[in-house]
Amino acid sequence: MRVEIWSDIACPWCYIGKARFTKGLAAFAHRDEVEVVFRSFELDPNGAKGVTAPVLEMLARKYGRTLDEARGMEEHVAASARAEGLTYRTDGRDHGNTFDIHRLLHLAAARGRQEALLDLAYRANFAEERSVFDPEVLVALAVEAGLEEAEAREVLADDSAYAAEVRADEREAAELGASAVPFFVFDRRYGISGGQPAEVFTQALEQAWAGREPAGQDGGAEACEADGACAVPQD
Repeated sequence: MRVEIWSDIACPWCYIGKARFTKGLAAFAHRDEVEVVFRSFELDPNGAKGVTAPVLEMLARKYGRTLDEARGMEEHVAASARAEGLTYRTDGRDHGNTFDIHRLLHLAAARGRQEALLDLAYRANFAEERSVFDPEVLVALAVEAGLEEAEAREVLADDSAYAAEVRADEREAAELGASAVPFFVFDRRYGISGGQPAEVFTQALEQAWAGREPAGQDGGAEACEADGACAVPQD
């Protein structure tokens, strides 16, 4: 069975949702027969390459909040991440265009190292003092994931490298009706949007495995929308 996951490195609920999916998959009896494929989805596809802004300032501007209020919003997300055993920094992160990251992830997929690079990129963005919008950081992450440094640099230097693959993923997401991420598709029969609880993913895997007719798309969980907005729990 194949599970496809559309996500963006800039999306906190994708970071959290992947951890929850991994737990749900671990509880699935046929987990060793599941192929997981990660697809590209940019939250800010029109953002200028190389231009970044602090996450807290971006949130304050987008939602019309003060920096302290934006920090409180981030703390809510951080609490959800930490509940899954994830490290989450609320200060010092930046936000920008993720097209280059997605292109490198397609290179990693071609070399059998996609999930390794994805996990490293999530960790760098949300848990460490490393900007995934810095080309040198991306090269270092690629090498950590097992890619050749020269090949990673070559891809980053050529804006057309793997660009078609990223755009194809994004077109497919639109055709499937995905307007927010993370978005999970099980054998092209069943779709789930958002960072659902682990048990929901286990149930979806069981339903898809049984070959039942889909009930449509499940929603209701936290997600990041195509305009870059991320649902944040409120007090």
